[in-house]
Amino acid sequence: MGPQYDDSDFVDADYQATPKTTYPSNPPAGPVPASNRSPSREELESKVSDTQLRLSELKRAQEELERERAALEESRRRRIEFQTGREEMLGNLQRGIGILEEAEFTARRDAEQLNRSLVDLRDTLTKVGALRDEGWTQENWSSELTRALTTLENARMEWNSARIKWPRLDAGPVPDQKPENPAGRITGGLLTGDFRELCRIGLALTWPIALIAFLFSLAIILLLVRR
Repeated sequence: MGPQYDDSDFVDADYQATPKTTYPSNPPAGPVPASNRSPSREELESKVSDTQLRLSELKRAQEELERERAALEESRRRRIEFQTGREEMLGNLQRGIGILEEAEFTARRDAEQLNRSLVDLRDTLTKVGALRDEGWTQENWSSELTRALTTLENARMEWNSARIKWPRLDAGPVPDQKPENPAGRITGGLLTGDFRELCRIGLALTWPIALIAFLFSLAIILLLVRR
């Protein structure tokens, strides 16, 4: 039976109202849950192996991506080369075709004009070659002469027109160039030149000798004077 308290004794009502908590003196016996226990050696080795395997897979994936990136870079470079080369060749070919078409038109026009000039010159040559004064008579020589002169004047006009169109007609045949022969010219001058020409040639040939003789004589005179 518990102690009896008098009304005059101090009693803490809050303390008496609070329920008391009891603590076990020893932990409960039994296996520890798997979520709370430390990993074993086998588990750590398994995790290391798994991590290494994942690293190997990531490395293979990285290498594959690197190869794919290199292939894409090569494709991009070839695509740029294709576009640049295509634009360059289109420009060059179009420009070349335009230049050659203009040159072909000019050449065809020149060829047509040359053909017409040839036809006209041949026709004129036939007309001039047909002029013969042997068949002229006393009665028709005046009219025949007038007609011949008219034909010659027309031929001269045709020739001058062709010379204007084709400047190469004025270029005469190139004479055979022979090596110059200064000795031959001098010999010819000696044989065919006059007296003054011979004197000039002789002075040109002998003035060095005359100058040396004059200087030698002057040196001798100066030595004699000093003595």
